[in-house]
Amino acid sequence: MKIFVTDLEGKEHALEAEVGWRVMEIIRDWGVPIKAECGGACECATCHVFVEEEWLDRLPPKTEEEEDKLGDAPSEEENSRLSCQIIFQPEFDGLRVTLAPETRPED
Repeated sequence: MKIFVTDLEGKEHALEAEVGWRVMEIIRDWGVPIKAECGGACECATCHVFVEEEWLDRLPPKTEEEEDKLGDAPSEEENSRLSCQIIFQPEFDGLRVTLAPETRPED
């Protein structure tokens, strides 16, 4: 199973995905640069991704907590999600996301 992640330089990465892992963990653990400051606790928006349109209705709805944190993201769009709040399931095989600008790790 795979997810496809477009990084901040526009390069697409095909990443092996593990069922039950957070999408943020998959991105981070495969070495794609992502800030993800809170480590998945829904306390920041530094794992913000843009989900491709075809996937929006296939993912679980955003929680109120996720909506609140996304409101803090400077580049929030209709297709914004926190990648730490998407738990990978078999039906998400092929999921495509693009990292948001605020995910850039600080040097």
